[in-house]
Amino acid sequence: MHTHTQQTAAQQFPVRRIGLINGLGLWTLYVKEVRRFAKVGFQTVLAPVVSTLLFLLVFTLAFGDLRPAVNGVAFNQFLAPGLIIMGILNNAFANSSSSLIVSKVQGNAVDFLMPPLSAAELSIAFIGGAATRGLVVGTATILCIWPFMSISIAHPLVAFWFALNAALMMGMVGLLAGIYAQRFDHLSAVQNFILLPLTFLSGTFYSIKILPQIFQQLSAFNPFFYLIDGFRYGFTGVADGSIVRGVVFVGVINIVLAIVCYAILRSGWRLKT
Repeated sequence: MHTHTQQTAAQQFPVRRIGLINGLGLWTLYVKEVRRFAKVGFQTVLAPVVSTLLFLLVFTLAFGDLRPAVNGVAFNQFLAPGLIIMGILNNAFANSSSSLIVSKVQGNAVDFLMPPLSAAELSIAFIGGAATRGLVVGTATILCIWPFMSISIAHPLVAFWFALNAALMMGMVGLLAGIYAQRFDHLSAVQNFILLPLTFLSGTFYSIKILPQIFQQLSAFNPFFYLIDGFRYGFTGVADGSIVRGVVFVGVINIVLAIVCYAILRSGWRLKT
């Protein structure tokens, strides 16, 4: 009798076999993260593009031809790639960090903790959504700049590699910051006291060769310098540092960040406790 009841229940409610990877759940969470920023595209995509164009316009009008070429590259062509990748970095961080902190503040983190999603699947979905937003903003910025400035891409694959790794890196940093933060103030502190100085001291607006020797040496430990320098090299063919070293340095950091993100999500730190 008991066996018959179990068989009847199994027929009415068949067991769903997910398999090694919950592809549907992963895809659903990724799409949810993309739709989060796509629904407010004016704020999440258009606004960063306009900010970058304004930066470029102000610098171009303020300096014009007064600013000498940087490493043999016209100043506006030197500046444009740095501003583009800044948009990628900032928006990738904003997407994952805001998603986590909003879920925690509103108390709906259970929406992604309860479904049968592993720590790896959660990581991929959140980081993938953040990287998508960063790359969308970067692509939109390039398309908007192109009609007004004769920028060329000397090494497309190099530019894409550094853009992708920049988006992934900041997606992971944003994920960790969102898990760590208990309030929006904590998130602002990470942005203002850690990320912003690293970004502005990484050669976005200038060549690091003009800095004192001590600051040039410190730049060798700044991942943002390698991201910006490598991305700029993809456009101009000129770099301040070693591109090979940058590829290795950024790759190692992203691997370490991926492991840390997985470990923290698996532990449930500040999400399940």
